[in-house]
Amino acid sequence: MARLQALLLICSLLPGLLLSEAGKILTLSLVGGSHHLLMDRVSQILQDHGHNVTVLLQRANLLLAGFKEEEKSYQAITWLPPEDYNKEFKKYFDFFLKEALAGRDTFENFLKYMELQGLQCSHLLKRNDIMDSLENENFDLLFVDAFGLCSPLVAEKLGKPFVSVLPTTFGYMDFGLPSPLSYVPVFNSLLSDRMGFWGRVKNFLMFFDFSVKQWQTHSTFDNIIKEHFPEGSRPVLSHLLKKAELWFVNTDFAFDFAQPLLPNTVYVGGLMAKPVKAVPQEFENFIAKFGDSGFVLVALGSLISNYSSHELLKEMNSAFAHLPQGVIWRCKPSHWPKDISLAANVKIVDWLPQSDLLAHPRIRLFVTHGGLNSIMEAIQHGVPMVGIPLFGDQPENLFRIEAKKFGVSIQVKQIKAETLALKMKQVIEDKRYKSTAVAASIIRRSHPLTPSQRLVGWTNHILQTGGAAHLKPYSFQQSWYQQYLLDVFLFLLVVTLGTMWLCGKLLGMVARWLCGARKLKKA
Repeated sequence: MARLQALLLICSLLPGLLLSEAGKILTLSLVGGSHHLLMDRVSQILQDHGHNVTVLLQRANLLLAGFKEEEKSYQAITWLPPEDYNKEFKKYFDFFLKEALAGRDTFENFLKYMELQGLQCSHLLKRNDIMDSLENENFDLLFVDAFGLCSPLVAEKLGKPFVSVLPTTFGYMDFGLPSPLSYVPVFNSLLSDRMGFWGRVKNFLMFFDFSVKQWQTHSTFDNIIKEHFPEGSRPVLSHLLKKAELWFVNTDFAFDFAQPLLPNTVYVGGLMAKPVKAVPQEFENFIAKFGDSGFVLVALGSLISNYSSHELLKEMNSAFAHLPQGVIWRCKPSHWPKDISLAANVKIVDWLPQSDLLAHPRIRLFVTHGGLNSIMEAIQHGVPMVGIPLFGDQPENLFRIEAKKFGVSIQVKQIKAETLALKMKQVIEDKRYKSTAVAASIIRRSHPLTPSQRLVGWTNHILQTGGAAHLKPYSFQQSWYQQYLLDVFLFLLVVTLGTMWLCGKLLGMVARWLCGARKLKKA
């Protein structure tokens, strides 16, 4: 009987197994830092689930301090932009990070960064050897990092369908989602979904500011598009984004505010989560010194350890000295100032197993820069947070952490030892932060499917069905005035005004006729 049941089960699964043929997939990793880590993870998951994955990797600016690349089972095609470009990029990025750490993150700095991304894109599209090689491979599908606007242009140049991976929260870019301004906050508005009257006024006005800034961002690629695409077939970036077959968004219901989604939009927040391993003994020995007080984990991203200012390190070190907990801090020992005595309860390291430490039973707090990958790991393990946002989507991410009561945030320019110590003690001692973080972890973990299963399942679906046209609303093919029914309103307005004018004319004629009739009677 058991054999018969097993045979029936295999027969029921056989059609699905036959349909799940390996796809030939190209993933584009053209942005460094956490963006590269996410695209690397996506590539590895797809490869592990039977697809043939090739990664186009720009190696010069991975932007990962002390990054040690593990051996991968997927194939990689690497390329380097010209040396003069790499020097210019590094010089500007150093400036960009120093400005951010000084609390001077501006949109103008971001635009300059996007201009350099556009220049990198031009160098890539000029590489006929690479582009011809990619074209000859005849990939079934491309996976692109939506933050790097070059990636969809490469997909368009190759004439291949593509899937977008959005490494940030929803509002970072407009790709066609319905977004009612009454409860969907505009990016950088620092509003929640529970807006009062003045909040809705602010959100409405911020929408126009966001639209202008998005247009300015896209315009940094105008010259590249003109240079590499013939007149008459030049893509418009805002339209190109809507051509994506699927949008995999690196967020989760436990973190983001609920909003309307389209069928081709899939949450995959938590992709970076891996099975928990035992913490290395050097960390375990340090944690054991503090007994039930536990420890605080401090990790401000892979970029910041090389750029932290003397004053910032001094104030943070002093703040940690006020805590009864031990502090494990990712901060380069080789860059530690000789005139600052490291607090007795602090351990600084070049590298740490962040996810494994977040899963440790004695962790009490996570001090983070607010990168989405780090936040997802903290939510996964139910750890409350103190956030120090620096640039990009980090302020918006940490606003959500505060709104959801998982923790608090503090601006980098406001960091003083006493202030930071009070913030950390507040989150550690008020058990409501821990309980809401644990509740979020339950939401995060109890989805019917894991992020990896959603990623692979939906990828298989569009490969089997030849695309995702059935998942996209027809509105993507309509003009803006049709989407907002402006032509209908105009028609109804003309009909209404025309009818009122005609009625007025008729009433005037009747009035004149009645007046004429009375005059005849009097005569």
